[in-house]
Amino acid sequence: MADLRYWVAFNIVPHIGPAKVQALLDYFGDLATAWKADVHDLRQAGLDRRAVNNLLAARKSLDLDAELAKIARLGVRVLTWADEDYPPLLRNIYHPPPVLYVRGELRPEDEWAVAVVGTRRATAYGKEAARVIAADLARNGVTVVSGLARGIDAQAHKAALDAGGRTIAVLGCGVDRVYPPEHRKLAEAIAAQGALISEYALGTPPESSNFPPRNRIISGLSLGVVIVEAGMGSGALITADYAAEQGREVFAVPGNIFNRSSEGCNALIRDGAHPVLGVNDILEVLNLTMVSQQAEVRAVVPENETEARLLSYITSEPIHVDELGRRTGLPIAQVSSTLALMELKGMVRQVGGMNYVLVREGGVDYIVD
Repeated sequence: MADLRYWVAFNIVPHIGPAKVQALLDYFGDLATAWKADVHDLRQAGLDRRAVNNLLAARKSLDLDAELAKIARLGVRVLTWADEDYPPLLRNIYHPPPVLYVRGELRPEDEWAVAVVGTRRATAYGKEAARVIAADLARNGVTVVSGLARGIDAQAHKAALDAGGRTIAVLGCGVDRVYPPEHRKLAEAIAAQGALISEYALGTPPESSNFPPRNRIISGLSLGVVIVEAGMGSGALITADYAAEQGREVFAVPGNIFNRSSEGCNALIRDGAHPVLGVNDILEVLNLTMVSQQAEVRAVVPENETEARLLSYITSEPIHVDELGRRTGLPIAQVSSTLALMELKGMVRQVGGMNYVLVREGGVDYIVD
């Protein structure tokens, strides 16, 4: 808790974002030392004059004990880069948020997540498409991520909840605030059956400048992003851009070529996004057709020394089961049975002829420490 206070503190200081936090950690070793450092050392660490001045002002005005007490009182969990439970998909994006505020619960199965986003000015067609896609994803054990906005986002969250699935809302304000205000009841349901997440400190209002950056978190938490309905100026296209930059798959629901609300989606498809005619188009591209089975096996079969030994020899290049047996010195029967379980757990994939490759989640090899 003593170290957490300084992660929270730096997260509140204006104009000290992920790059500057990393620079402080590289220079000082920890944020507690950085918080107490003098101006000369702060400048040596890479902070510009504005950041230094903001930090000096924050030291005088911030009551860190009161801030931590408020976090505890509201039942909010704070995750930082230093936490093992920090979402692994998000950790691997460019400039992940140093601090995440969470109302609700993040679970290991949320690694199987797909974002469903779109315009606030949704048509009846767009709303129905969002409901069907989000509900089908939830029924297949996939967590639905969105932004709690009016229109497509709200429909996606509601459909996932109604289907008994998990859903995560990424906010452009503090998790103690709800925007838009009419979604307060929906937000409470999401917190009970998933999580509300924000990189912004408690009390942060929903300012317009907060929403484009939060879209990188929506895509960063997800294996792929589905744009259901979006005009050419829709903020959902920002999420699609972030997804492409992060190496995530981009999907789009085709729409009427004469309807301006479908111009963005149709343009994405023209430029290479996967067209979505049904949930299987998403599940197959993302290798999520066996999520329920993978989750069940991952829950009951612990990682063990045999898996670790096999993983040390499995890469993106196919390797035959017999070769794995020779390299590990394990009986072929044990290698084969362990590989079968690892495939169910989504760790490896058979690519034909008893050859296996490492599954890549969000562009990063699945590694067991």
